[in-house]
Amino acid sequence: MTRKTWVSATAGILAWFAAGCAVAAPQFSFSKTTVLAGARLFAEHCSACHSVGSLRYNRLAALGMSKADIEKEIMLPNGANYLKGMEPAMDVADATKWFGIPPPNLSHMVRARGQKWIYAYLTSFYWDPARPSGWNNHVFPNAAMPDILAPWGGTYASDGKLLQPGLESPAVYHQQVAEIVDFLRYASDPSIFERHTIGPYVLGALVLLTLFAYLLKREYWKDVYNRGNGKQARGPKQG
Repeated sequence: MTRKTWVSATAGILAWFAAGCAVAAPQFSFSKTTVLAGARLFAEHCSACHSVGSLRYNRLAALGMSKADIEKEIMLPNGANYLKGMEPAMDVADATKWFGIPPPNLSHMVRARGQKWIYAYLTSFYWDPARPSGWNNHVFPNAAMPDILAPWGGTYASDGKLLQPGLESPAVYHQQVAEIVDFLRYASDPSIFERHTIGPYVLGALVLLTLFAYLLKREYWKDVYNRGNGKQARGPKQG
């Protein structure tokens, strides 16, 4: 991120505080519950344009969501395949025509940008009539994406002034954005919960292996030490 972008983002955030719109920083608790909540929000608000092609729909079943609920709540595009990646409802050609470029695949966006950057981006839109979409962004100036979450989070001017309130309270809205980010984090690393489960066992095995290796090393070097001090090395008894 360039210095100019940081200055713009900081100015926007300070303007929010000055306008009294600031809320407590979201808690990225990152649990199966928040990931599934984020998946539902993503399907409702984001999947019309964005794909998550590296995450298969059935990966959500591993978090406790039934296949019936996945098909009803997440697999919104017609023809979606339960065993394939999450695809957008919008045709790529139409998206390119309307936005200038096709919306990116968000499978690995958290790895590329980080959770805090994506959260800041999603909550930093402001009304800008000079832009084709009517929106601009403090974190990513001149972004082609409109603020699709404005009906829930509210519409703000570039100086942080509230132009139109949203349907959700600021606290609820910001927590929902954090849940979307949690879902994108899971999409970028779907094995994370499994790794967290088996991690302690793997570390315990490595500790035991290290202990046995140390004891074996002491046994080998005991003879070397004895030879160096003129003592006879241990060996098989002679008949």
